[in-house]
Amino acid sequence: MIRLFQNRRSWAAPYILFLVLLVVLPLVLIAYYAFTDAAGHFTIANFVQFFTKQEAVNTFIYSIAIAVITTLICLLLGYPAAYIMAMRSFSTPQVMAMLFILPMWINFLLRTIATVELFHMFGIPLGEGALLFGMVYDFLPFMIYPIYNTLQKMDVSLLEAAHDLGANRVQTFTKVVFPLSMPGIYSGIVMVFMPTVSTFAISELLTHNKITLFGSLIQRSFGEGGIAMWNYGAALSLIMLIIIGATSFFGQDDTEAEQKGGLL
Repeated sequence: MIRLFQNRRSWAAPYILFLVLLVVLPLVLIAYYAFTDAAGHFTIANFVQFFTKQEAVNTFIYSIAIAVITTLICLLLGYPAAYIMAMRSFSTPQVMAMLFILPMWINFLLRTIATVELFHMFGIPLGEGALLFGMVYDFLPFMIYPIYNTLQKMDVSLLEAAHDLGANRVQTFTKVVFPLSMPGIYSGIVMVFMPTVSTFAISELLTHNKITLFGSLIQRSFGEGGIAMWNYGAALSLIMLIIIGATSFFGQDDTEAEQKGGLL
């Protein structure tokens, strides 16, 4: 037993078990159900059913569009906030950080329900606008903090060197700050886009089921019962996983080029 704990590799056993049971096994089951029918025979009919259903394809495209718009809004709102928090040395960044952290202490479903009540209170109809507002409200912190962490770790001597070389504030930002913040921007885009494209609870609450997103199709496929619907739902889930996985490779730039900060 003592030798077991002395071996550093043995400490990885709980994590390997966790990954196998809660990550690898569920993915294998999703792939199995996606490529089989109700009788357990291999088939691609589940994918054919999706691509031949105009309603499902339109819902998928609409969900991608909502996710892209939400990500862009979060980027436009989050980057200035992260920049202010990272570039000032007095107490304001700490106060701002706390204000962004506080809502995250509450479950996102409770925050969404509270948002619905606010819209009812002010007489604002629920719909696409409310959906976008709820998406941005829930996922904005996931855009701010990666950018903030990247900007905060930036070497100040690079900014001083840019000023010494005659660059003004705009040139320093466009040539040094913004290029060096690209890793944080990329991380923020992934962290916002991935949950946005797969969510279903926010759309159901903020639109009263008037707007259906791709996550709602998956949820209904598993909720309606029947092994055939489970196979179809698994196929939809696999398509979603492929899209989400593709985002992890989208927009990756050469790390060495990023470290140059755009200075040639």
